[in-house]
Amino acid sequence: MKRRDLVKILEAAGYQLDRNGDHAIYEKKGGRPVQVPNHNEINEYTAKTILKAAGIN
Repeated sequence: MKRRDLVKILEAAGYQLDRNGDHAIYEKKGGRPVQVPNHNEINEYTAKTILKAAGIN
């Protein structure tokens, strides 16, 4: 999955970029922060795990 597609899904769910380093940290009010690796391509398993942690199915 492309990183930009994953970020679009997170932002549509109300997540916003909090900080950026080796990983980008996205936070949502009342939600759990999630880490997104700074790679152009993200493994499908990793993307599913990030979405599951964010509470997005």
